[in-house]
Amino acid sequence: MSLFRDDGVVLRTQKLGEADRIITFLTRGHGRVRAVARGVRRTKSKFGARLEPFSHVDVQFFARGSELVGRGLPLCTQTETIAAYGGGIVTDYARYTAGTAMLETAERFTDHEGEPAVQQYLLLVGALRTLARGEHAPRLVLDAFLLRSLAVNGYAPSFVDCARCGIHGPNRFFSVAAGGVVCGDCRVPGSVVPSAEAVGLLSALLSGDWVTADACEARHVREGSGLVSAYLHWHLERGLRSLRYVEK
Repeated sequence: MSLFRDDGVVLRTQKLGEADRIITFLTRGHGRVRAVARGVRRTKSKFGARLEPFSHVDVQFFARGSELVGRGLPLCTQTETIAAYGGGIVTDYARYTAGTAMLETAERFTDHEGEPAVQQYLLLVGALRTLARGEHAPRLVLDAFLLRSLAVNGYAPSFVDCARCGIHGPNRFFSVAAGGVVCGDCRVPGSVVPSAEAVGLLSALLSGDWVTADACEARHVREGSGLVSAYLHWHLERGLRSLRYVEK
């Protein structure tokens, strides 16, 4: 029997029995972890409110064995709040739907429980912090998070050089299957011709150029979001349920 301590973000919760919950975390040191929190649905629970989606917490686990992730689910025995991002997210529909899509994305990109995914964890914490503070439009924050999540998982799209032959851009065609923009010679069936502004916006979001991103017109933001959604869907092989609720 062992104790483990880690920082984590609550991705989702599931009811268990009459008073318990299964909490899914994305942790700094152990990746995605599911744990049982006893009695958190009771009104007298001291730390039930700390284990809600969007919460960034310092959590202690009790596991039967030398590994945190084993045959059975560990117990969540102690929790301290690091940042309650939910307070700045759940009261606004646009932020809430964007944040929910972020949580689902983080869970989908961490398929194997117990495997560290530090970059994904740091991306999620940073994105939730930005979203809760209202520093940028929620859809822009979401698209930036999706693009960077794709990049850290090995699916970085190209927005300047041809994704196939590498010829320097700008290139006018965009192919989800090819991995981003492609030149005329590498154009494949199904390629689209997005506006230069939409491609420039996505490049800015991927690189963190918020001055350019914030100045982009709404129609180009919508166009760019469509490209991001299609690209994400291709690499995840099925879409995110929560994306359908995100404000367009």
